Amino acid sequence: MSFSPDVLWNGLGWPLIRLVLFISLGLLIGNILEGLRWTRAMGKVATPLIRMGRLKDISGASFALAFFSGVAANSMLSEAYEKGEISDKELVVSNLFNSLPTYFLHMPTVFFIAAPFIGSVAFVYVGLTLLAACIRTVLIVLWGRFWLPSDGCCGSISAKLASHEPKNIAEIVSKAFKRLRKRLPRVVFITVPIYTVFFFLRYYGYLASFQEYLSENLSFLSWLNPEIFGIVAFSLAAEFTAGLAAAGSLLGDGTLAPRDIVLALMIGNILSTPMRALRHQLPYYAGIFRGRMALKLIIYNQALRSASLVLVGTVYFFVSM
Repeated sequence: MSFSPDVLWNGLGWPLIRLVLFISLGLLIGNILEGLRWTRAMGKVATPLIRMGRLKDISGASFALAFFSGVAANSMLSEAYEKGEISDKELVVSNLFNSLPTYFLHMPTVFFIAAPFIGSVAFVYVGLTLLAACIRTVLIVLWGRFWLPSDGCCGSISAKLASHEPKNIAEIVSKAFKRLRKRLPRVVFITVPIYTVFFFLRYYGYLASFQEYLSENLSFLSWLNPEIFGIVAFSLAAEFTAGLAAAGSLLGDGTLAPRDIVLALMIGNILSTPMRALRHQLPYYAGIFRGRMALKLIIYNQALRSASLVLVGTVYFFVSM
């Protein structure tokens, strides 16, 4: 089957060019926002939560530092734990609590990568993951409140943030462009092939055949649109950007509704938990914490994260029907 120039340009060429342009702009804006230390305000308003969770001064300092570097924050906790300044329980709660600033640190980049692919659907997806992060934080604070001793709770953490003032705007923009040049080729390398593959699969009818096969053989998942499994598969096999590329392709031609896209990304996010733990957390956790403790913290982090996403995703599934 031959392709006319109009089909290739309107179905593949122009959408890819537009997508790469918006990805470039999104990455640049996200990097600039991270460089401006927009999370500083969040660090200031978190003091009541730290007190409520009965975290010590060192845990509060680690929390503040996590808005700028998760590795540095965990290193601070590890050193305090090795010195006996915090107990096993305090280390676990503090490490889990640091997941909120870590989430906020990277949220702009996540949003501005997702938006070019799935448009306004990115607001819903990122909003749901933010809600899950907030639910985790509430649970962790309550856990600390009833599990940790009341002695040694920290006060304000404003002073701990003072040493992390933003650089001047010229340095921030320069660093943002450097990060863009480093990350964009990798994103494009993933996006272009996957978007192209989905274009041809859709054009030749393979996606329709795949949907029919899943409908006949995966009856226990009949409550889901079978076409979302292409997105889930790419999310599992590669990474978040691959799932977005697949989602953008299916959303662009109306194959999937926005609700299906959100559910597919949520499911892919949850099912990729083991791979994320092995690929991203294990290497640097093992270098900061001792073996058993590193594994323990990873399990706690990923289990709580997955549970919160399942909760939020389930509520969204029923509310959006």
